[in-house]
Amino acid sequence: MVVTGLALDTALGDQLQTWEKLLQGQTAIKPKQPFTNLPPLPLALRGDYPRSLGQLVPPLVQGALDDAQLDPAEEPWGVAIGSSRAGQGHWEDWVGSNTKPPVAPNFDPVDWWQTLPDQAARLAAQLLPEVTVMQCPMAACATGLWAIAQGMELIRTGHCQRVLAGAVEAPITPLTLAGFSKMATLATDGCYPFDRQRQGLVLGEGGALLVLESRALAEKRKARIYGEILGWGFSCDALHRSTPAFDNRSAQKAVKHCLTRSGLIPVQISLIHPHGTGTLFNDQREAALIQTMFAPNTPITSTKGATGHTLGASGAIAVALTLLSLHQQKLPPCVGLREPEFPLNFTSINPLAHGGLAYGLCLSFGFGGQNGAIAVGAYSYQ
Repeated sequence: MVVTGLALDTALGDQLQTWEKLLQGQTAIKPKQPFTNLPPLPLALRGDYPRSLGQLVPPLVQGALDDAQLDPAEEPWGVAIGSSRAGQGHWEDWVGSNTKPPVAPNFDPVDWWQTLPDQAARLAAQLLPEVTVMQCPMAACATGLWAIAQGMELIRTGHCQRVLAGAVEAPITPLTLAGFSKMATLATDGCYPFDRQRQGLVLGEGGALLVLESRALAEKRKARIYGEILGWGFSCDALHRSTPAFDNRSAQKAVKHCLTRSGLIPVQISLIHPHGTGTLFNDQREAALIQTMFAPNTPITSTKGATGHTLGASGAIAVALTLLSLHQQKLPPCVGLREPEFPLNFTSINPLAHGGLAYGLCLSFGFGGQNGAIAVGAYSYQ
């Protein structure tokens, strides 16, 4: 499966803005106070107030179609778009005020059924003339990878020739902030994945959508191709509601399955985009996984220090950025990383690399022990 269209929306901006700012090492994380009765917290927001899925999804859909230079009416579509929080912000507002207020200034209220877990997928499907299959996968913070894998399978099994896949998240709500605060996982001044001084995660909003097509269909219409989705692997520790397994055996299985399905071996991976939340335990566990399975000189580029943690959308954003790295043969630096704790080849040391990037691996790990991996490849005309 090849990717012919990309759309990104992060606190850094749209696709072009996000990519250029990442290459420059900029971060969107700033102290914000979007809600009353809360002290300012480091958050990754575009504006002063969190956006909703209703504000995030339509521009992403249009951006992906425009980038792929597609008329949406040309072919029936499949939709595989996930979100781990969906319309949670609406429900919090309704419970707090016993009414149906807007989620953000100048945003119209919505009915309860519009905020169900399929909201992101449904909003996208409503913008396409003909949809044959609509899926809304959910796997906590591995949602984005799972949605792309499901989109890939829809094409492989012949259900669709073209799929809009990815994940979108509007996770900055009082309840989400309170929950992560209670778990003592929120950073106090910024996000520094894999750094000795890391404090925890910083919530961010946004998402990424990919246009997936069969190679034959894309080549027939002479589409610009960013790269290929080669394979995926998933597993579940099923150990604890939030803490992953200490031994990494289940996570290793996800990576091994991904590489096997992709026809790759570890030494062929030329770029890893880790989950990299900036929490003490996740970074330690993930670094151990990478050290165990990959060569010590494999480049590692981590982006949550710039975009914040978009929870379910983070894997889709990682895949989009990894495809851009392969397509342009450039590596963004690990924003926020100043003193690495682990002996890995983080790209903060050599911020940009040109040439030699053939295969990338994206990792995601979610609550409930979700482990996900997707391998992508640079596209070569045959």
